[in-house]
Amino acid sequence: MSKAAIAAKEKLVDAFAEELKNAKAILIVDYLGLTVEEVTNLRSELRDSDVKMKVIKNTYLRRAAEKAGIEGLEDTFVGPTAVVYTDNAEDITEPARIVSKYEDNVEALSIKGGMLEGKVASQEEIKKLAAIPGREGLLSMLLSVLQAPVRNVAYAVKAVADSKDE
Repeated sequence: MSKAAIAAKEKLVDAFAEELKNAKAILIVDYLGLTVEEVTNLRSELRDSDVKMKVIKNTYLRRAAEKAGIEGLEDTFVGPTAVVYTDNAEDITEPARIVSKYEDNVEALSIKGGMLEGKVASQEEIKKLAAIPGREGLLSMLLSVLQAPVRNVAYAVKAVADSKDE
């Protein structure tokens, strides 16, 4: 292999290591058996949510993870591997939610494991995280809870006013 090819591969590994280092959520996914249309739809939905997906050779992934200081995921770097990750600290649940939704609907896709805010997460932990509503959903729930007492007072005042009118 030429020195230029080796240098190009080393540059690719370094760039990916930097992306992994900045990632707040990383999922390791087995995508073998997905159709081109399914992969395209998944990538599109991920992209719309500011989440990236890369298919990378396991040897490059091991080197990039090592350079990024990521430990504990080595056993997931087996077979066809895609890495789904985001550096968005506001909603680290988004990658898990999207991939989990596809995993439920597409038999060929499976989550092998991942890392959330620097801690290794199992497939089960990622599934639990995916069940939590996103930032928008949680804000909506909070707003509903905060509005309930005011709404109840308004209903009580209206009921009193209606009873006095009668």
